[in-house]
Amino acid sequence: MTPSSRKMQAHPHSNGPSHHRHGHPPAGGHGRAFAIGIALNLIFVAVEAFYGWLADSMALLSDAGHNLSDVLGLALAWGAAVLAGRRRTERFTYGLRSGSILAALFNALLLLAATGGIAWESVQRLIEPAPVAAGLMMAVAGIGILVNGFTAFLFMGGHHDLNIRGAFLHMAADAAVSLGVVLGGLAILWTGAAWIDPALSLAIAAVIVWGTWGLLRQSLALSLHGVPGGIALSEVRTALEGMPGVSGVHHLHVWAVSTTEAALTAHLVMPGGHPGDPFLIEARRSLKERFGIGHSTLQVEVHAGGHDHGDDCPLDRQSPHSQDQDHDHEGHDHGGHPHGGRPSRLSP
Repeated sequence: MTPSSRKMQAHPHSNGPSHHRHGHPPAGGHGRAFAIGIALNLIFVAVEAFYGWLADSMALLSDAGHNLSDVLGLALAWGAAVLAGRRRTERFTYGLRSGSILAALFNALLLLAATGGIAWESVQRLIEPAPVAAGLMMAVAGIGILVNGFTAFLFMGGHHDLNIRGAFLHMAADAAVSLGVVLGGLAILWTGAAWIDPALSLAIAAVIVWGTWGLLRQSLALSLHGVPGGIALSEVRTALEGMPGVSGVHHLHVWAVSTTEAALTAHLVMPGGHPGDPFLIEARRSLKERFGIGHSTLQVEVHAGGHDHGDDCPLDRQSPHSQDQDHDHEGHDHGGHPHGGRPSRLSP
């Protein structure tokens, strides 16, 4: 094996000489918040649907349906949080942490779908206004503000996690909808204008869409292995190139392991020779502190030539025999990177 193909992983937190953990417990403990939120909202959905039927209020019935979709969203988010705590396996080398990304994406889609339903019903009510029991509508919606506002409060500390942020947006949106229903009922009592209720509902739907669009865009990008928000790939490359002894960086990849964790793989060209573990420990610390990247896998290449190769690796131009042994790049496994292919057998 040639020295140029030595592959070292910047993971000083190990269980032994040859065992590296790529997974960490998910941040935050919101299991109790999920349980309380789901229970409270299930009870409120039943109450709101009953009194909506009693008051012949489509606004309350629509809000009950919206709340039910949010209960399903909370259940999805909770399930993802539980899956994120599962230990890694031979098949899922990062565990099931990426389930939190999928839950955030489904939450955003579910919220937009529910908002579309509200907007549709509001347009119908604008076309054909219907009388409602405004007093009863206000009372039930007022309870909804308390229930949803309290549930949103339970998730306020987790905005760094897209999954928890999605749960917070669901509950905050529900509280906003309930507030709109209260204001609409009050305006109807004062003026008798039935169009006020659907008009307010459309305004609230627009606010919900505006707040959810960012969540949808970010979760979709993460599900496609995009660079997590807040990390500039050019700055990461500059930081790696500025490390002592590094003359070039190529095959740099950064992606999300979960809604709270990021991973990196990179090839570092170091013609002066392999720098040893202290360099890798410092590189990992720097990437963690500067960019929040907790999983760093660095391959050191000691061949000469630090010019920019783009996406090409100089080792790929070796003879077929040495390429198969030293750097089968198409099947290069970076410890869970979504490239796929058969893992390489690179040894120090």
